[in-house]
Amino acid sequence: MAITDWPISERPREKLLQKGVASLSDAELLAIFLRTGITGKSAIDLARELLSHFGSLTNIFAAGHASFCQLPGMGSAKYAQLQAVLEMARRALGEELKNGSALNSPDLVRNYLRLSLANKHHEVFIGIFLNTQHHVIATEELFSGTLTQTSVYPREIIKRTLYHNAAALIFAHNHPSGTAEPSHADKTLTHDLKQVLAMIDVKVLDHFIVANGTTLSFAEHGLI
Repeated sequence: MAITDWPISERPREKLLQKGVASLSDAELLAIFLRTGITGKSAIDLARELLSHFGSLTNIFAAGHASFCQLPGMGSAKYAQLQAVLEMARRALGEELKNGSALNSPDLVRNYLRLSLANKHHEVFIGIFLNTQHHVIATEELFSGTLTQTSVYPREIIKRTLYHNAAALIFAHNHPSGTAEPSHADKTLTHDLKQVLAMIDVKVLDHFIVANGTTLSFAEHGLI
């Protein structure tokens, strides 16, 4: 049955307008994005197939071009639209983050990092440089590596910190093949960076690990 044959109150677009976006399921949100179905399948059917195939919205956003386009009803145009939506959300969060204190917006920082790292298939190490009021000066991808590891060089971090004249830093990296639990190496690195940066009077406020749609904060777990 086509969505246009459903009762008006059950159609995703009308439901959103009447009850708000939070009332929609993941499949209903995807259906609005997809707009139309294909022969024998509604947009909702296609949305459910996407979720079933990839497992979650996070995995759909992280899907590569080839794997996304191999599914019925998908293609380069839909993939480009999806990536544009993701980038607009990332930029909007980045703008909001720059306008406020990072310490007063931990959920905003978490969401920004989740969107920034969700589609990375290799490890990357990010630095968020802050001024004395903990407003964001810049966000940089400092290092990148393989699926399971990346090399981080404190000397380069110090150089970028001095370049931005930053007073504080938030670090983040992803675990593409694992969970958001910190390894012994992650804890040691964070401790070493905190000590090194303290020598130039710069504070390390937090270190986030992003994996499988979840985010762990070192500060919230008493690890920093």
